[in-house]
Formats: sequence, C-alpha cells, structure tokens
Amino acid sequence: ILISGYDSYGNTCGQKNGKIPGIELSGRDHTSRKYVFFLDPCNIDVLGRKIKSVALCVSKCPDTELKTYEDLRNFSAVYGSDLCSYDVQPDTYSSHSNRATKCPTLPVHPSASLPVFHRCMPVDISCYARFAEAFITFVSDNSVVHRVIAGVMTSKEIIMGLCLLALVLSLILMVVIRYISVVLVWILTAVVVVGAVFVAGGTGILWWLYVDHSKSVNATLPALELEVAKDNQKALLIYSIAATVFTVILLLLLFFMRKRVALTIALFHVAGKVFTHLPLLALQPFWTFLTLMLFWVYWITVLLFLGSAGSPVQNNQTGLVEFRMDGPLQYMVWYHAVGLVWISEFILACQQMTVAGAVVTYYFTRDKSQMPFTPIVSSVLRLMRYHLGTVVKGAFIITLVEIPRLILTYIHSQLKGRENACARCMLKACICCLWCLEKCLAYLNMNAYTATAINSTNFCTSARDAFFILVENALRVAAINSVGDFVLFLGKVLIVSCTAFAGILSLNYQREYTVWVLPLIIVCVFSFLVAHCFLSIFEIVVDVLFLCFAIDTKYNDGSPGREYYMDKALMVRQSRWRYLFWRRRIV
Repeated sequence: ILISGYDSYGNTCGQKNGKIPGIELSGRDHTSRKYVFFLDPCNIDVLGRKIKSVALCVSKCPDTELKTYEDLRNFSAVYGSDLCSYDVQPDTYSSHSNRATKCPTLPVHPSASLPVFHRCMPVDISCYARFAEAFITFVSDNSVVHRVIAGVMTSKEIIMGLCLLALVLSLILMVVIRYISVVLVWILTAVVVVGAVFVAGGTGILWWLYVDHSKSVNATLPALELEVAKDNQKALLIYSIAATVFTVILLLLLFFMRKRVALTIALFHVAGKVFTHLPLLALQPFWTFLTLMLFWVYWITVLLFLGSAGSPVQNNQTGLVEFRMDGPLQYMVWYHAVGLVWISEFILACQQMTVAGAVVTYYFTRDKSQMPFTPIVSSVLRLMRYHLGTVVKGAFIITLVEIPRLILTYIHSQLKGRENACARCMLKACICCLWCLEKCLAYLNMNAYTATAINSTNFCTSARDAFFILVENALRVAAINSVGDFVLFLGKVLIVSCTAFAGILSLNYQREYTVWVLPLIIVCVFSFLVAHCFLSIFEIVVDVLFLCFAIDTKYNDGSPGREYYMDKALMVRQSRWRYLFWRRRIV
C-alpha cells in the first residue's frame, strides 16, 4: 500500500481489488491505473499529517496544466486517464451536477515527471506558492532575519572551511593531548585546590555569621523581629553544618586522590601511543555514524510501511475509506519503537566492543612489532564470530532502562502545567534516577566488553568481574572519571574556542554583513559535536587501558614469569606504588 498507493474507496492502485461491503466504488480492477491522483492536493491536514482530499487511481499523471473541464475530457480521451470520480463519465465532465466535488480543483497543475511512491504530486501548486510568498514576505519585512539568512548564504564557504578546521583540530588534539595532558591535569588540580580553599573560607564565614547572629538575638526585641532572627539563626546553622560536611569530604577526597592524578596522566600518555600505533581508531565515529544513518533510514521506511498497513475502514464523517491498524498489528508500532532504541544501542555497543578488542590486543602484546597487521579488523571479526550475544545483552539492558525513562519524560512533557507539585517532583525524581542508572549501566557495560575482550567470557561473568575490579579500585576510577572527563571537556572547549576565533577573523572581512550570530552558532555546534565524537573514542580507550592496567596489576607482580604487560609510563608509576607499599610494611 505504501509503494502502490490506494484510492479513497479502498482500492489498491495497480492491481485487481476485492469488493468491500458497504463501499459502492470498491472492488475495481486497477491493473492499468498505477498512480494515485488527489482532487485537491492543497487541502492538507497538518495535525492529522495527511491530505484531506479524495484520491483516485489513474493511468497517467497530468503533464500539462489543465484549466477547464474540457481540458480534463481531452486529457482522458488522449491518454485514457480519467481524473474525475469513477462514476462520472468523461463526456459529462462539463455538465455533471457534482463536478465541483467529484472532479479535481481547477486548474490542475502538472505533476512531477517521476511520481513519488506512485503519487501524482504537483510541482507548482497555488498553496505552495502562498506558503513561499508568505515566507518571502516575512523575510523581506524582517530586516534581522533577512540579514541573518543572507549572512549564512554569503558565508557558506567560510562555514564549510571552519567545519573542516574543527575536524582537523580534533584529529590533532587526539595526538597532542598525550603531551599536554600533564599541564591540563595539574591546572585542574590547582583549580580544585583553590576551590577547596574558597569553600573552606566560605564555611568559616558561615560559622562567623552564625555566631554573630547568635549574639544579636535578644529577648527584648519585638516578637516579629525576634522570630525572624531565630529563623535566620537556624538557617545559618544548617548552612554551616552542611558546608562543613562538604568541605571535610572534599578535603578528604583531595588527600586520598592526590596520588591517583599521576595515574590519569600516565593513562592519557599511553592512550596517545595507542592512537599512534592504531590510527584507524580515529575513524570509528565515521563508521558508527554511517551505520546508524543506514539503520535509521531503514527504520523510517519500515515505519512508513506500518503506517500504511491495516484493514480498510470507512470514515463516518467523510464517507471515504482509510486503512487503520487493528488487532495485534497496532502493537507493532511499539515493538518497532523498542527496536529503534535497542538496535541503536547495539550499534554503539559494537563500536565499544571493537575499540576494546583492539586496545586489549595492543596492551597485552609485549612486542608491539608482533601485533596483528590489522588489529581493528581482527577485533571486528572476533566480535562477529564470538561476542555478538554479549553486545546484544548489554544493549538490551540499557534499553530496559531507557524506554521507561523516555516514557516518563514524554508523560512529564504532556502533563506540564496540569499535574500538582508533588506529582511533578515524583516524575522528575524517577526520571533522574533512571538517567543515573542508565549512565552507571552504560559504564559497567563498557567495562564488561573490555573484560570479555580479555577473558573471552560471557556477558554476565564479564560484568561481574568488571564490577569487582571497579569496586577494588574505586578511588582510581573516581580520579580517572573526574579528572579525565574534565581534561576532555577542556579539549572540547579548546576546539570550539579556536574554531570560533577563526570564524570571527574570517567573517570580519565581510564588511557588508554584520550579524555573525547564526554562522558562528552553526560552526560552534558542529565543532563541539565533532570534538565530542573523537574525544569520546579517546575516553573509551582510557577506560579500556585502566581496566587492563587493573587486571595486569592484580594477577602480575613484575617477578620472573609474572612480568607486567603495561607500558613503561604505567610501569614507572606502579613501581613507585610498590616501593611505598613495601616501605610502609617494613616500617
């Protein structure tokens, strides 16, 4: 039905149809009539997302403009294509009493040379012209919109060049970050220390204000002022206690995590080496994006087929026939929606598994010259042969959490302004909890894929092993996630800033155009998305390296026969830890 089309009486165009009870013009042989023709294509129902017009099956779409009913009769005589209702003869087009409703609205404009899904879609109809005229009038009357659109059109070469610059900067940053990560991490440490000092100072000020308010509370004050003073005193006490607890926790975290910052620096350094040995890892976002695009096109195509499936049902208001889904078929839309989320997560999980397999191969190969010729291709082949079930389970677990979150988000948006405050808070709390659970599961899944790549175990066993490894190294994980995410965020900001600065310098030469807002927004958004795609791969590599490092240090101690697999940068750090550990044991 989607490809062939159907008329308003339940007949499918291009084939012989069966009679529908109660529909007089149904059951016709349309073998020679392969195209759908709308009597009034301008009558569009925006809310219903359909054309509110009688549709007929015709042999040929009009290729010239037909201005009169005589032109309709001549077109039918020459081409054998009747453009009026089936119960109206061509000889009576001009004199028929119901010609206004059973014949097309005049003039009939020529259709496109290639019908879209066998639909006669006019290329120049008056309603389109009115929409275009209104838009042009709005743009002409609105000087700001006119300047913005004109600026985008005149700056399209510069915008494309700046987008290419963002791509190049992202690739360069992935190589350079191994050298600047030390500077970025210590800048972060300095910022956190300064912030801790300010937090401690703010806590001291809060306690000073509390003591000052306690002294100022006097029983001789008027009742109203005394009540206000006591409320302020209680509020300051609560704020002071909360700030003290926060300050103590922050200082303890800084104290215990100060030595873990060096591990983050080493991991970033080794991650840079991974991309030096495996440069094709940088292309993984391209393949993932291409695969997602192909799947989304396929998903939309199937959705269109579902939208046109069903049984013919007569509309009581118009008397025309529509195809509506009923019975088990109507639940296919929900199944299709779940498939969208599940398979999208599956594709992303395949990317993570591919990257994890390649990085694990690099890490656990002592002699890098003995690595496979194409470790990424080898990782893909292992994924397809052994680990598809693992990524399917991981993607399904994420789907089980993401679907309820999306449903609750939709309900919250639909009930906005109508539900009470308690229901609104409960919905937001559920959405936040599901979002946090989804992020935690996604992080656990990533490490489970790494454990699968290392041990070749199933998903549940790998997830259990990864969980215990992460719990044993909780402080290291916290340091790597906090410090590493901030470093990568600084990298994204650096790329966006450089691209925006280059854009300002480039647009500065267009003196006739002064509104730079829209071109710069386009450039900044694109540069951030590009930087996020590439640096997210860098983040995955860092996480995989950490789990490999944790497993390496758990089962190896550097003694003969149990040598470390780690890089020299990590080995130096591990040697320092072992020295401090045994020194404390001896003391």
